[in-house]
Amino acid sequence: MSNAYKEQQLHDALPSTSHDELARQHFVRSFKEHLVTDLHPGLKTAYEKRAKGKFVEKHQREPESIQEVGQVMKQDTHYQAWSSLLRTSQEMMWSSAQIPVQRAIQKLATQAAETPAVGSLRLDPDLKIPAYHTAVDIHCQPGGYHTEYIENDVAQGAIYDRAVYIYAMGQMGVNNADMGDSTVAWLKQEHPELKPTRILDLGCAVGHSTLPYASGFEGAEVHAIDVAAPMLRYAHARASSMGLPVHFSQQNAETLDFEDNSFDLVVSHILLHETSSAAIKNIIRECHRVLKPGGMMLHVETPPYEGMEPFDTFIFDWDSENNNEPFWRKSHLLDLEALARDSGFQSHKPIQIMVPSAFQETQRSNTFQGGDFGGGGVWFVYGCQK
Repeated sequence: MSNAYKEQQLHDALPSTSHDELARQHFVRSFKEHLVTDLHPGLKTAYEKRAKGKFVEKHQREPESIQEVGQVMKQDTHYQAWSSLLRTSQEMMWSSAQIPVQRAIQKLATQAAETPAVGSLRLDPDLKIPAYHTAVDIHCQPGGYHTEYIENDVAQGAIYDRAVYIYAMGQMGVNNADMGDSTVAWLKQEHPELKPTRILDLGCAVGHSTLPYASGFEGAEVHAIDVAAPMLRYAHARASSMGLPVHFSQQNAETLDFEDNSFDLVVSHILLHETSSAAIKNIIRECHRVLKPGGMMLHVETPPYEGMEPFDTFIFDWDSENNNEPFWRKSHLLDLEALARDSGFQSHKPIQIMVPSAFQETQRSNTFQGGDFGGGGVWFVYGCQK
C-alpha cells in the first residue's frame, strides 16, 4: 500500500513510545497489511476452487447464506489460517498499544487533567454502564471502553486512539477522522442549506469523528456523549490540546438528558453495531426527540448486507463470531426504513447512501472487514430529516 508508514498526527494527549514500542506497533501494522494484501485475496480463490464445489456436490445448489458459506469455508485450510492470524493480529495490536500506556498510566492521567480546558467535560459516576458494553471486551480491547484502573483514568482512551490507527493501517487519516471528515464533506456538498448551530455526536469514544464537526462548522456548539468515562476524559484532553471546543458528557444514548427539539444535527459513527437491537430502537427515538423540526439525523456505518453476495457477506461478517462484536450481524440486517418510521421519522424518506471517503489520496484495499476496516473507501450513511 502507498503511504504505508505515514504516521499518526502527534498531539499532547497521545502516549509517547520508546524505539522498541514503536517498532512493535509498526510490526503489527505490517502484519495486518500482509493479511489484507497477500492472504485475503486467496479466500475467494479457496471458495471458488474448493469450498463452493463441496457444498454444490452435497446440496445440488450454491450456498445462499452466511451460515451455508460458513459450512464449507470454515473447513478450508486457507480460511482457517487467515482467520486465526487475523484474530492474533487483533490481540497483538491491543498489546502493542497497551504497553506504552501501562508504563505511563499515571502520567497520562495527570497530563490529561492538567491540559488547559477547551470546551467542557461532564461525568456521571452513577451512570449504569449498559450490559452490551460490559458483557464482552468490544473489539477484543482488554477491559472494553469503560474499565478504570486509577483515579481520573484515561488509559482505555489512550490505548484506543493508537490502536485504531494501527487497525486501519493509517487509511482513516492522520487523526483517524475519516468518518467525520467524510460526512461533513458530504453534508456541505449535498445539503448546503443545513447550517447547524448545535450538533450532537452519539457514542463519541475519543472524539476521532467528533472534531471534524467542530472544525467544519465554525461557530457551532458541538456536544458529544459516551458511556465510558476513560474515553471521555481522554477525548476532552485530546480536543483541548487541538484547540477545538467540544462539550463532552457521560450519557447513555438511549436516555439523553438534553431537551426536546434542541439540536440541528445528530450524528453517530460506528455506534449502531455496538448496541443491542432494543437499544438501537431507543437511540433512534431519542434522535427524533432531541432534533429540531427540519434537523437531520445521520449514522455512519459499514454497508448493510442487503444485495451482497453470500461469500462477501460471510467474510464481512467475520467480526460477529471472531472479534467480540455480538450485535454486528443483526445491525447489518435491520429494516432501516421501518426503524426510522417507528421512531417518529414519518415526514421524509430515510437516507441510505454510500458516501466516499475524504481520504481518497490514500490507496485503498477496497475491503472493509477481513482485517481492513478503513480500506473500503466509502462509508454507509443512514439517516432522516425531522
